[in-house]
Amino acid sequence: MTGFDWLFFTEVLVGGLLSGVMYSLVAIGFVLIYKTSGVLNFAQGAMLLFAALTFVSLTERGINFPLAFVITFAIMVALGIAIERAVLRPLVNKPPITLFMATLGLSYVLEGAAQLVWGTQVHGLDLGIEDLPFDIGGVFISQFDIFAAAVALGLVVALSLFFRYTRIGLGFRAVADDQFAALAVGLKLNWIWASVWAAAGLVALVAGLLWGARSGVQFSLSLIVLKALPVLVLGGFDSILGAIVGGLLVGATEKLAEVYIGEYFGGGIESWFAYAVALVFLLIRPAGLFGQKLVERV
Repeated sequence: MTGFDWLFFTEVLVGGLLSGVMYSLVAIGFVLIYKTSGVLNFAQGAMLLFAALTFVSLTERGINFPLAFVITFAIMVALGIAIERAVLRPLVNKPPITLFMATLGLSYVLEGAAQLVWGTQVHGLDLGIEDLPFDIGGVFISQFDIFAAAVALGLVVALSLFFRYTRIGLGFRAVADDQFAALAVGLKLNWIWASVWAAAGLVALVAGLLWGARSGVQFSLSLIVLKALPVLVLGGFDSILGAIVGGLLVGATEKLAEVYIGEYFGGGIESWFAYAVALVFLLIRPAGLFGQKLVERV
């Protein structure tokens, strides 16, 4: 009888954690919007796809990487601000289901516009990082996964510093805590909302490039938002820290489940195991690990 292979377990666990960082990156886009406006932005996946298609179309026309990134970032900022002003601002104080349906419809509009402009073919995206195994103490880890995790971590740190130490960031935190109090002290909610949507556009761009480089820039890329849902359920819809921890938990558990118990379910449980965990978690702790519990006074 052979003993437990801890080296293999570590390899699977680390691979899952690195994948989880990618999930967290997508979930953060949801959190930024939800914290300030209470809107579950289902169009985040379409924004991710739009950013990846814009970037790859520019590079295919001979524009170098830095310039293509800057141009795409400017387009995503403009898109985020346009969405906030044209779609969501007129729906302020509407029921949450109305706002959710607005972002759901917006996702289809963005996907249709992208298909009209760029077609439906799959585009390759090369970031110059080979997806080869890297040996760390006998544990083989994908070089691309390490790179993607480092980029995602860097973006998270940058956003955290921005929202903690800048005037806009302090305003964002004030709005997230209490919109009416923020208005009372003279904060301009429209500018803060626009800034947050611009930040969400940046997150969509980075996530789009990383996921596009991994699986190709194609329309199924927009469905990556579905992976963010169990992350948000576990971590909390209004917590950036929760998005990070939730992503790590989802990435690790689904990889370990696929390897160690997948055979008992006929295989392929990686695609749905996270949702099963999220469903159980909703019954135990609906607000998530780091989410704020809603208290309604009657």
